Formats: sequence, structure tokens, C-alpha cells
Amino acid sequence: MTAPASAAAASSAPAAVPALETRRLSKAFRGLVAVNGVDFRLEPGARHALIGPNGAGKTTLVNLITGHLPAGGGSLFLHGADITRLPEHRRIKRGLARTFQINQLFRRLTVLENVLAAVAERTGAARDAWRPLAGHSALLDEAYAVLQAVELHPDALKAVHELPYGRQRVLEIAIALALRPRVLLLDEPAAGVPAAESRHVLDVVASLTGDIAVLIIEHDMRVVFRFARRVTVMMNGSILREGTPEEIAADAQVRAVYLGESGDGHAR
Repeated sequence: MTAPASAAAASSAPAAVPALETRRLSKAFRGLVAVNGVDFRLEPGARHALIGPNGAGKTTLVNLITGHLPAGGGSLFLHGADITRLPEHRRIKRGLARTFQINQLFRRLTVLENVLAAVAERTGAARDAWRPLAGHSALLDEAYAVLQAVELHPDALKAVHELPYGRQRVLEIAIALALRPRVLLLDEPAAGVPAAESRHVLDVVASLTGDIAVLIIEHDMRVVFRFARRVTVMMNGSILREGTPEEIAADAQVRAVYLGESGDGHAR
């Protein structure tokens, strides 16, 4: 029987180009293999979590993806373009942004100035930093709009050090969004945030638009199950498993090496 034309067309349609892809990506430090030939794909619009015990290689993998560390082997592609040898700042220009487990904010500057610096860097206006802020009205408007999107605009003129820690973590996400990323890496965005403040952080993560592919590196499985549609588990520098959150939670090997057997949904 001949397949319907629509089915035949669907079967021959090319697969979507991944937003981010690693091929045999590797890194060793003085003979210690931290990332061991990792093949990983982040699809366009993904909501993907990367989990694993301490020492699994998660942070090293993210540092290789961003260019913070040079790869020891393998290749890295951003929307199909090989960026393996590009320096970190050029990867940012191509739409790859991240936040850090420990925030990297200018604590004595205002909230607005922190976001404005990111907008200025993206647009090239940072070269005109000698001009007064009044000469950058369009950039100020854009920075303020980013703050409105994450509900930080009431704090725009406060110094960063005056903010509660949870709002500082939201500011980190705002700075990343000001770079207009196509791929966003979030390194434990709610780490160290008191429970009373974490809801705002997680609401901002959940509200990110579908044109951004998001990879969240996280230990708290409550965050993973709220956020992720796919989960990758790392162990000893390699990919142990990948699947839906339900598949990962039900996997006996994952539970043994990472989730534990208590069944309470918390990482061990």
C-alpha cells in the first residue's frame, strides 16, 4: 500500500537544526577526565534540565559550551554553526547567554545600570560609555523594559547590594535577557534563595518566551519537575540517561546514583 502523500512528505522532511549541539565534547585536567565525549542536543524552544551529583561534570560542560574553557576535543554547534573555536564574547554575540551559580553582578551600581551595561555591550554602545546616560535614551528604555518583563522595575534605581538575594538572582536573568539570547543556560538560578523569595525566580524562569532554548543546571528536583520537558543526567563526565522527567524519575539506575530511593523527590 502506498503511503499518503502527507505521510511521505513528513517522513522525508529534514530534522530541525538543534539550537545547541555537542559532538564528542571532552575536557581533561592533568589527566583527570571531567567531560568524556559528550553528545548532547538542545532543541529549539527546549526546556531542558541537566542534573547529576557533585563532580559529575555539569559545570565543566557548561563552561565548555560558553567558551569559558577551551574544549580538549570534540565540536560544538550553535544553530548549526560550528563555534568550537570561538571565544566566549563572540558566542555571546551569536546569542548564547548564561547565569552563574554565584552571581556576577556590579553590586555598587543600580539595577538599571547593570541591565543597561548588557544592552550597551550587545548593541556596541559600550564604546561610547563616556557619553552621559541621557545620551542613551533608547538603550535606557530597552533596559527598563527588560526590568518590567521580570517585575524588577520598582527597584530600577536601587543599588544591587540593597536587593534581597532572590531579586538579585532575577536581575541576573534580566541581564542575560538583555543580551537577547537564542540559547540561555541557567546555573542553579534559585540556589541560596530563601523559600519566601524563590517563587519570583522560578516564575521568571517559567515565563521565558518560547523562542529561547533554555538549559537549566539544577539540583533541586522540584525545580526540575516544574520546569523541564526533558532531562539529561550526567555521571562521571558522561551522559548516563536522557528522557522525560517521568522517565528519569522512574529509572532505577538514576534513582540509585542520584535521586536516591526515598521517593520524596529530593536529590541525594
